[in-house]
Amino acid sequence: MPTDYVAYARDVWERSILFWDTLRQRADNMIAHERAGKPPLLDFDYELILDARRFERPVNYALLRITRYGDKCLEDCLDPAKPPVIIVDPRAGHGPGIGGFKRESEVGIAMHEGYPVYFVVFFPEPAPGQTMADVLHTLRQFVEDVAKRHEGKPPVLYGNCQAGWAIAILAADCHGLAGPAVLNGSPLSYWAGESGVNPARVSGGLLGGAWLTHLTSDLGDGRFDGAWLAQNFENLKPEGVWEKYANLFSRMDRERERFLEFERWWNGFYFLSREEMLAIVENLFIGNHLEQGKMRICPHCFVDLRRVHNPLVIFASDGDNITPPHQALGWIPTVYAGTDDLKQAGQRIVYLINPHIGHLGIFVSASVARLEHRAILESLKRIEALAPGLYEMKIDNPTGDPDCGHDAYSVRFEERRVEDLTFPENRRAFRRVAEVSTRLDALYSATLGKWIEATATPLSAQWLEWLHPMRVSRYAFATDFNPWLRLWAPIAASIARDRHGVPESNSLKAREIETLDAVRDLIARGRELRDQGYEFWFEALYGRAVTGEPAPISPPSPTISEPARGRTA
Repeated sequence: MPTDYVAYARDVWERSILFWDTLRQRADNMIAHERAGKPPLLDFDYELILDARRFERPVNYALLRITRYGDKCLEDCLDPAKPPVIIVDPRAGHGPGIGGFKRESEVGIAMHEGYPVYFVVFFPEPAPGQTMADVLHTLRQFVEDVAKRHEGKPPVLYGNCQAGWAIAILAADCHGLAGPAVLNGSPLSYWAGESGVNPARVSGGLLGGAWLTHLTSDLGDGRFDGAWLAQNFENLKPEGVWEKYANLFSRMDRERERFLEFERWWNGFYFLSREEMLAIVENLFIGNHLEQGKMRICPHCFVDLRRVHNPLVIFASDGDNITPPHQALGWIPTVYAGTDDLKQAGQRIVYLINPHIGHLGIFVSASVARLEHRAILESLKRIEALAPGLYEMKIDNPTGDPDCGHDAYSVRFEERRVEDLTFPENRRAFRRVAEVSTRLDALYSATLGKWIEATATPLSAQWLEWLHPMRVSRYAFATDFNPWLRLWAPIAASIARDRHGVPESNSLKAREIETLDAVRDLIARGRELRDQGYEFWFEALYGRAVTGEPAPISPPSPTISEPARGRTA
């Protein structure tokens, strides 16, 4: 029908203007956030309890106490019998707040369940010379302070991504922890992963190891720009980036606010110190020292995951390409010889696998917060009462509604065997990567590194910061850089007040969505070929042909969600 063509043409024109105006608003929000000092993006009122920048060994961390939930003060929803919950956000390039930047979040669910909630944040700039050991000692002080405020009750520790392995290290060092720890999308076994599906684990070897991180930190005058980490995340799944913008364009009226809300956090790039970034790369991503018990925190203290005696809850997802279940669970059969060994150690490990949610969805998705995180918090007493062993947490929700009442879903714990956690892994190749990384970094430090460290200045580092592609691609639409875009805002506002959108049943709109999906699938296919190329070159450089290792019989693909059945707790 001619009227359908006219209506669709007007809809596309309006959506195009709103699309570019949304990018303008994102850029303006980004600059406004930076000018405000990049405060944590929490949708809750809070008070500052401890500022670690004033500690004897200063670090850029702080402990907050959440004081208000919606229109209720803390006292209105607090259950004094429940232990405090400390939520630690990941310091992986972005700023703090992802665990509580909306009502339906980890913070919101914990407060709704009556827990006193504390939140660990960090500031944009690290303290000079700040080390990973300094950060870990600071986190321990936070835990001890919160326990003192609640009559010695051990707090429940909630760690997202990078913060999860930091909590695991605290539990495994010479002092240990007492309260339950929930590790959400947290890698502990860095060499594990599926060939062609999890390329991040081989990228360090293809880039020659830690020397590139060292170079980047030196160019930043001793600081590592978190924008590089954010760019790496986007490069892992470029079709996801395309889909984000395609959804914004095709579903503008319902996606605009959600897009801007998420982008406020995603584009707040924070820095790490050279010392802590190198320690992370060398000890974890390249050396995989954590699961091997070779990671040194203090001169006389190595991390040993066998020391962990507080209950662990591991939340992972089959749809997570950043921290797949292989990396969240692969350390267990490395640390424990078998199920009997785990039981003799007196440890309780519970894991929960979501079948499809992506990495960020584990701690961002409102539906996950309302069901999985609520179920975890409601089940903590049962978890602590479990006999030592390995369990899979199963949530039965016949309604399929994450907002269902307490009586509409049930949680059970099915006993599993450590022996069933088998993952394909080429340890000899990754050991070769660690050796090459050590040599190349030593060569860099003795040659080019000395020259760069001597010539880098705060001004040159600032230039590189502003010219980073992740910033330039955003700032290009800011009105401070393109004043003519100020004219765009009133036009977009006028269109938004009088929208003439067409439904998705419109034949032309349906074809548009099909075309966008086809482009996404094409990008995905290109990414799959790229990942296969990564695996090919990694095997060529470090694989069995180089190390002389005989080709083993391939183990069956792991089926974490359905291993051999055991008893149900």
